[in-house]
Amino acid sequence: GLTDELTASIHYGEVSHMITKFAKEHTYKLLEALAENLCQMLLSELPLLKKITLRIEKPWAPVGLPLDTVAVEITRSWHTAYVAFGSNLGDKKKYLDNGIQGLKDTPGCEVEAVSKYLVTEPYGGVEQDEFLNGVLRLRTLLTPEELLDRLHELEAEANRERLIHWGPRTLDLDILFYDNEIIDTPDLHIPHIDMQNRDFVLKPMDEIAPYYRHPVLNKTIHQLLDELLAK
Repeated sequence: GLTDELTASIHYGEVSHMITKFAKEHTYKLLEALAENLCQMLLSELPLLKKITLRIEKPWAPVGLPLDTVAVEITRSWHTAYVAFGSNLGDKKKYLDNGIQGLKDTPGCEVEAVSKYLVTEPYGGVEQDEFLNGVLRLRTLLTPEELLDRLHELEAEANRERLIHWGPRTLDLDILFYDNEIIDTPDLHIPHIDMQNRDFVLKPMDEIAPYYRHPVLNKTIHQLLDELLAK
């Protein structure tokens, strides 16, 4: 609206044809499934589309009541997540490269930035080899729970074994942040617990997002790193 440039807008005629084509080529038993998959297709195919509220109305629904339509309405959008990665077994760099490529190959995921790999000392008191660590920024359509499941799949593909707490591992992938959400469940803690005391997380995070603000501590990554290094 400020530029009056066609290239800054999404062509509603093109979108209409995309929706029609998609609906003709795909069959679903549930309106909910059609809505989910249609949102994912539009968000993936239209670079300028960040968020969508989609309403699908079904006329003459067999509900036995005098209703013109039944409808499903959902809102979906891209999210920003920060993921820490590390390895200290075998070919560490290859494990990290493969894990990052696995995220790049995941539908609904776009890796936007990757820090340099940092050689760090082990954390947690278990005697083991040095780590390669880093952080990446991810643009994703996955929910936090779906993203966690995908990270576990990539760890499993790297033959990750969870034998010793804070012990050696071929590939470690952890969600640090997901938008500005605060999640505390038995399986998922966001922001990642104790990250403010881990230089191998803060240093690569500071490289790609120094002014990202921790939603609980209300301090930027750069502030947290300065405080840690001053201890």
